[in-house]
Amino acid sequence: MIAITGASGQLGRLVIEDLLKTVKAEDIVAVVRNPAKVEDFARRGVQVRAADYGDVSALAKAFSGVEKVLLISSSEVGQRAVQHSNIIAAAKQAGVKLIAYTSLLHADKSPLALAEEHIVTEQQLKESGVAFVLLRNGWYTENYLASVPPAIQHGVFIGSAGEGKIASATRADYAAAAAKVLTLDNQAGKVYELAGDHGWTLTELAAEVSLQSGKPVVYQNLDEADFKAALQGAGLPEGFAALLANSDAGAEKGGLFDDGHQLSKLIGRPTTSLSDSVKSAL
Repeated sequence: MIAITGASGQLGRLVIEDLLKTVKAEDIVAVVRNPAKVEDFARRGVQVRAADYGDVSALAKAFSGVEKVLLISSSEVGQRAVQHSNIIAAAKQAGVKLIAYTSLLHADKSPLALAEEHIVTEQQLKESGVAFVLLRNGWYTENYLASVPPAIQHGVFIGSAGEGKIASATRADYAAAAAKVLTLDNQAGKVYELAGDHGWTLTELAAEVSLQSGKPVVYQNLDEADFKAALQGAGLPEGFAALLANSDAGAEKGGLFDDGHQLSKLIGRPTTSLSDSVKSAL
């Protein structure tokens, strides 16, 4: 059996949809905090088991009979190291054979502050004694597409990435990779640096939005502190605003770029283009 943690989240749901194409529903376990959020999967035969990232005993029970676990990194930045440690401990207790972990692109050398908890988790995996595979995911294209509507409204797309190249891919691309790894043999010890096939800058994103929307949109680069302040002014909590601004600044240093094409090789198709992603967003 294969268990997916955080199965009701945007990535988790997509991974399960991909797995259902090749794996029997009864061999898939959706581990969620609130089972009501995945009733649709339960109706299709997927096993739904309730467990919180903070409860080792509940997690161990949820992993009973499971051979492989996809540990989708927690969305609670600042709490991730502890929560991930709980999942690793529970998986070991339950006799899980392989943990696949969604880490960050080039986590071991990334300039992004976001990498810190991923590095800790990778070390925890190494020390656990449980076999693991690292899915070092790059940036989600959707992280930037959420800013398209206000950019069109105001004619300006703001950020602090300068002309840094961003080799993003969609959640669906990363989900397909995770599902593929979970169904392949001999994955223990592998490290996948996963990113989109083609890098782009925020200037190029603004130009693409302008082209497809028919509305003039330009990119305005801010320093990290000013971008953080702008995000807070738009209503984002300070911690989240700081995280996004720092990630943009990291992109300027190459932290969100990779041209190894491991993602498209793994999923057997090109990653979703920026043009197609913008078209979907519009």
